[in-house]
Amino acid sequence: MPESAVPLLWSRKAQLSGLLDFYRGLGFEVTHEQTRPYVYGAVARSEYQLHFVDRPEGVDAELSCLVLVDDVAAYHREFTAALRARLGKVPAKGIPRITRFKPGQTRFTMVDPAGNHVLVIQRDEPRELEYGGSKELEGLARVLDNVRILRDFKNDDAAALRVLDVGLRRYGSTATPEDLERARRERAELSGESP
Repeated sequence: MPESAVPLLWSRKAQLSGLLDFYRGLGFEVTHEQTRPYVYGAVARSEYQLHFVDRPEGVDAELSCLVLVDDVAAYHREFTAALRARLGKVPAKGIPRITRFKPGQTRFTMVDPAGNHVLVIQRDEPRELEYGGSKELEGLARVLDNVRILRDFKNDDAAALRVLDVGLRRYGSTATPEDLERARRERAELSGESP
């Protein structure tokens, strides 16, 4: 059997059952559930597992893990459908939530009810990212590429919105109509306004 690493994520005794039920609703199999003498839970899906232990008192740090998959878009579709069926909506803010996904994107983040971040990443994702926008682009197009990196890879919508606003002030008067329209849609999405 090949060696493997299994991430340990947070839970609390009172929330373990609901947390495991959340993952069950996403298509995971619950493989272990224990609250005595200590909290321990585990779920499995395909070839990977997530295990949960009690969050120590006074620790507020969030935990994250990476899940490498062959078809990240399929996972996002399945998880959003399960969240919609379970919650009546696909939550983009608060806990639990899932980040949005656009064609060509190579990762997304799901935050579970305990606040754990599960980053689902396309196995063949490019190793190098050009933070600051692709050097092959100019003006607002480069700004929009940087916004994509901040939003999709760093999960930092606030920074993406700041960069977009600065870029619009700097390059808005010289940008193409297509880039301006894309910037308008991105800004509406990042700020929670309707486009």
